[in-house]
Amino acid sequence: MTASSFRLQEATIDDIHSAFRSGELTCRGLVELYLARIEAYDKNGPELNSILTVNPNVLDEADELDSSFGRRGEFVGPLHGIPVLVKDQAETAGIRTTFGSVAFEDYVPEEDATAVGRLKEAGALILAKTNLPDFATSWFAYSSAGGETKNPYDLDRDPGGSSGGTGAAVAANLGAVGIGEDTGGSIRVPSSFDNLVGFRVTTGLISRKGMSPLVVFQDTAGPMTRTVKDAAILLDALVGYDPADPFTAAATLARGAGGYAGGLSEGGLRGARVGVLREAFGPDDDPDSGEVNRVVGVAIEAMRDAGAEVVDPVSVPNLMGFIEVTSLYLSQSRYDIDGFLSTRPGSHTVGELYDAKRFHPRLDLFTAIAEEAPEHPEEDPNYHKGLAAREEFRRAILGVMASHNLDAILFPNSQVLPPTRKELDDWKWTVLTFPTNALIAAQADLPSVSLPAGFSEGGVPVGFELVGKPYGEADLLGLAHSYEKAADPRRSPDSVPPLPDEPR
Repeated sequence: MTASSFRLQEATIDDIHSAFRSGELTCRGLVELYLARIEAYDKNGPELNSILTVNPNVLDEADELDSSFGRRGEFVGPLHGIPVLVKDQAETAGIRTTFGSVAFEDYVPEEDATAVGRLKEAGALILAKTNLPDFATSWFAYSSAGGETKNPYDLDRDPGGSSGGTGAAVAANLGAVGIGEDTGGSIRVPSSFDNLVGFRVTTGLISRKGMSPLVVFQDTAGPMTRTVKDAAILLDALVGYDPADPFTAAATLARGAGGYAGGLSEGGLRGARVGVLREAFGPDDDPDSGEVNRVVGVAIEAMRDAGAEVVDPVSVPNLMGFIEVTSLYLSQSRYDIDGFLSTRPGSHTVGELYDAKRFHPRLDLFTAIAEEAPEHPEEDPNYHKGLAAREEFRRAILGVMASHNLDAILFPNSQVLPPTRKELDDWKWTVLTFPTNALIAAQADLPSVSLPAGFSEGGVPVGFELVGKPYGEADLLGLAHSYEKAADPRRSPDSVPPLPDEPR
């Protein structure tokens, strides 16, 4: 990188670190650039409303990193000085954490979530906390704590949920990279809607300590980034065993954990076999799903051109039946949320917040949990059947992969374009009726990456998923990186151009 080559728009971790090393940029200077964009585009201009709370100490923390680098001539870690946007589902010491709920608008934790602590240990700066629906209970960006977030590519459309604040903010270049959380698709849906890379790991690779739950055996944090390599670098910092979260014993099983970024190569698709799950596509004669299918078709051809062997179609027996029976949100969520809240200030419960109307009224899943969910999951007579079906579902998908010798299965993340705010306000879609395919990987507990496929004729982002094998994150990242290099599907939204004083 030459002395004048740094550009803030679409800057990667490598770009930023090169500018630090060359002396062109300091941590403080970078943070100031992002804070200016937050002020110009999130609070003013298009008013994306993706940021809930800016870290009040971020400039001082940036100064400390600059001082350390000046003294030692070395970075403190692989994320040195990288400003990270963190979904407000994760507790951050000294920074307000709302979980998207007005009931926690004054809560400032004393400890970091384990995932946040790992980011800091790697040298990252927590730049800001991002908006989300109350306790992550929606595909859509409605929050009692922060109001509604806009999609930067089309301000009349939703950016997706529940990590919609992170999705909109990273897409708009309000920070370098972002952290979301995914229970049934809450990283991958907004990544699809916002032209981002979103990665869901096999549950247990990343600690959930300090993060509000929705379904504890499906919850996982994960990266939301503009490039696959940045996602891999974040994963290297995030994965690992945490005795405070017994699920993370799974981290000892993952191949390549902690070395994902170093294992990437542009030839990952050569000879790879990718199956196309056509039954997860919507009808071609529907205007929305037909456009999604067209754009995903272009992405499939890009993979083929990069050397992939495309097996089209493949089929998972009883796919919709499996999705229905393994959906345990109404069985599990009340128990998990109430258990978490009992250990936080106020000892709130779902029922109490519902009765007091302290939630966003557009959150139909929160309403259903409050009105229909049992206090204990086993009170649902179908609960154990659903748990058993999860393993059957996983075996069915892996059976398809084995029979066709597949490295991954591909399908659109959502069968329709990101909905307009009017469609949502008119209740065209609810959480339980919205046609997203993100539930497949979540409920079968398989790793999955959402990748940008391209744009509709109206300039609306479309994403697709690659689903891999358990603990096969390294292989999945390799396929994703190869596709990204071949297709180059990422572009910045027009609603948030460079500011006059930005390096460009």
